[in-house]
Amino acid sequence: EAELINNEGTRVRVPVRGRSELVEIDSRELPGQLSADTPDAVDPSAYDLVALAMQEPQYRSPRVHELVEAVAKSNVPTMSIMNLAPLPYLARIPGVDVNACRQCYTEPAVWDGFDSALMTLCSPDPQAFRPSEEQPNVLQVQLPTNFKAARFDSDAHTAILRQLESDIDASRLRTDGGDLELPVKLRVHDSVFVPLAKWSMLVAGNYRCIQRDGLRTIHEAVNSDSDASRDVYDWVAEVCKSLGATDENLVPFEKYAKAAESLNGPSSAARALFGGAPHIERVDLLVKTLAAQKGMQNDAVDEIVGLVDARLEENSAGKELSKA
Repeated sequence: EAELINNEGTRVRVPVRGRSELVEIDSRELPGQLSADTPDAVDPSAYDLVALAMQEPQYRSPRVHELVEAVAKSNVPTMSIMNLAPLPYLARIPGVDVNACRQCYTEPAVWDGFDSALMTLCSPDPQAFRPSEEQPNVLQVQLPTNFKAARFDSDAHTAILRQLESDIDASRLRTDGGDLELPVKLRVHDSVFVPLAKWSMLVAGNYRCIQRDGLRTIHEAVNSDSDASRDVYDWVAEVCKSLGATDENLVPFEKYAKAAESLNGPSSAARALFGGAPHIERVDLLVKTLAAQKGMQNDAVDEIVGLVDARLEENSAGKELSKA
């Protein structure tokens, strides 16, 4: 994959308002340089900013684990776009018992070397996937919404994010129909709670794709019973507010439900779970765990956690049988 990206670059296909066809961004036609390496060939100290862009269970891979440890030792500011907030980011939220949250992570020790002041979280709102019929250097954006990042503790490190924000705003895509603004932007916020807005969406939508005997689309999960979806969504929002978030930090259910109308596939978590994965990101369990720290509980969320637990146990048992 690294060789493919180095030889052929990347392609990102994005929908643009007013156009029926996807617009393709070819890295080879952009200013600057893009390169790919294997984990053992990367020197984190050579970079100004590190982005963590894989799903949380993937960081347990030994070579990736070693690279993440090197990132922590480098003291380079790090921005996660994982759905599951890294443990060092949780440490930036006042009053959270981070040790009690370790059970929610596939390999919590991965995060032990980080200084929490050097970790921020960027809400991964754009829905994107790798088309199965394409090579792995192709990414297709399904829902082009903005990334929302919390500032770092340091003004100097935050300035890197703000420079990225302004550079993206100023960038234009050159097409046959004229120059276009990038449909996905970066927005930097002072509050550590803004990226947590994603939690309501994930629990009410992505994890509710998971049913006892199969999976359904995000659209169905959210809009087939909007009252049930709203109840879960609003309860997770209340959990965020119990941690310190305000209504201004969060996204109203109506806005999310409208966006979910175009999400006509199951979530990646649901697909992985029913594809036999022994580990997936556990935002559902993290929300339940944080809620318990505030004396809060929700039957629907408990049911989601139970369904995921049962399926993961079944998948793990299947893996052991296949080894035998």
